[in-house]
Amino acid sequence: MIFIPTHEIGRAKASASLPAEKRRLPPWFKVKIARGADFLDIRHTMDKLGLHTICEEARCPNIWECWNQRTATFLILGDICTRRCHYCAVTTGRPSALDREEPLRVAQAVQALGLKHVVITSVNRDELEDGGAAIFAETIRQIRRLIPTCTIEVLIPDFEGNEAALSAVIAERPDILNHNIETVCRLFPSIRPQGKYDRSIELLGRAKQLSARTKSGLIVGMGETGEEIREVMRDLRSVGCDILTIGQYLQPSKQHLPVDRFYHPDEFVALKDEGLAMGFSHVESGPLVRSSYHAERQISR
Repeated sequence: MIFIPTHEIGRAKASASLPAEKRRLPPWFKVKIARGADFLDIRHTMDKLGLHTICEEARCPNIWECWNQRTATFLILGDICTRRCHYCAVTTGRPSALDREEPLRVAQAVQALGLKHVVITSVNRDELEDGGAAIFAETIRQIRRLIPTCTIEVLIPDFEGNEAALSAVIAERPDILNHNIETVCRLFPSIRPQGKYDRSIELLGRAKQLSARTKSGLIVGMGETGEEIREVMRDLRSVGCDILTIGQYLQPSKQHLPVDRFYHPDEFVALKDEGLAMGFSHVESGPLVRSSYHAERQISR
């Protein structure tokens, strides 16, 4: 089994090895470490333009596979989150001042890397009146201005239920509007204490009413039951959610929520089959699946 050593991630934080319980990972968790030309090109471009990726900040185990295929998920609105979710590796604290030039630099990076599809996500910025929606909208505009043929997925926070903020993002017509539900209703208050399950479901419903193509993601292995997973899937379909990702929770550090259990790959296959039977147009389901994994394949579906 191969694990990600700290020094390989480079700019990521010092504790950025694959998770705290790595010696107990099942045998199907394997990551091939390779820093090819494309990987290094993305690293250089991000450094040069002063940009962040969720791949690094969230310590994603797929960073080598994705970057070597010239795919990366941009993290806008800085790298400090105003929320503290108990599964997430992104740093919590007081964010720095808003960077109004960031949208242009993201577009320049997309252009420099020759990307055909891009995923844009952010930290939570609850101290901002619109939660950062204006920066999302401007980032879409700048990408479309420089690379009109590039398709765009935005993975947005809940904007604390601000309908005007959501509308401002959807008005720029992203190809996919993603908001991750992450966990089941019962666990939401303990795992995402500053979020609300119903608010996230309602956001996806409003996005669909505004004609967006919607997507959400679920992490399993945090103490949920099989029926609770199906309940989330039904709730997402009840508001017309089109695309679903399901992946295994991995504990980023000893300070984060411990893994309750590891799901076998066959269980992920079964969840995918159930999701497709419920009407999702695409379900990406597997132990190492993350929200943006194979995102470029979901556009055509």
